[in-house]
Amino acid sequence: MRYFLEVAYDGTRFHGWQLQPNALTVQEVLDDCLCKVFRLPQVETVGSGRTDTGVHATQQWVHVDLPQAVQPEEIQHKLNRILPADISVGQVLPVGSEAHTRFDAISRTYEYRITLQKNPFLVRHAYYLSRKPDVANMNEAAQTLLQLEDFTTFSKVKGDTKHYRCTITQAQWREEGEQLVFTIKANRFLRGMVRLVVGTLLDVGKGKLTVAQFRDLIERQDRRLASGAAPAQGLFLYRVEYPENYFTQQRVSFEELLAAQIREEESSL
Repeated sequence: MRYFLEVAYDGTRFHGWQLQPNALTVQEVLDDCLCKVFRLPQVETVGSGRTDTGVHATQQWVHVDLPQAVQPEEIQHKLNRILPADISVGQVLPVGSEAHTRFDAISRTYEYRITLQKNPFLVRHAYYLSRKPDVANMNEAAQTLLQLEDFTTFSKVKGDTKHYRCTITQAQWREEGEQLVFTIKANRFLRGMVRLVVGTLLDVGKGKLTVAQFRDLIERQDRRLASGAAPAQGLFLYRVEYPENYFTQQRVSFEELLAAQIREEESSL
């Protein structure tokens, strides 16, 4: 029985989303809680995307297969009772067995937050800058991202990435009081890409790079040309989107889940 879980988390103390040896990750904690709640020896969740160490998520979709039909509200309630305070489960949706959180997603949106006023309550959720960068120049440079598709310059050297092409459909800075918020949306992102983009755009805002130089370093496809990555605490996986009417088409009723469970039990006799 497959379920989609909408998960949010504060990534401060985690080494990213994905399971890895000798490091605490969000996926590890969620999988362990699912095992405890449903008394299973092992559970394998699949996330809609990966987030790096210290990065947060307001919406990370996860799918999981459970051996029995369970009311969505029960899954949500039981998980939120034992999950730590920095992870929560929102919507829980029963879906068809072919639905896939990662492969079916058509876009991901990230937000990067900067605070221009020192605030102890934003230490874990925004990057503090003592001087305001030139937002107009950063927005002009950001529009370049919509015109290009090879982002080798903003990729990390290591990894199993087969190509570096991404289709970016939104890239814009906006001011919210004493904060600057950068929103970027694409069909896919390279590992560490958003923080490298933000760090390089900030160099444009600080006058270290011109808009023309920003475009040139992308077109030259040389990883050494990118500026340093912006700190992780300001980055959020903000939204993951699926095709129109996706959940209407994929959603399965609890009664259908029960019927499928009965068929499986009968076939195993």
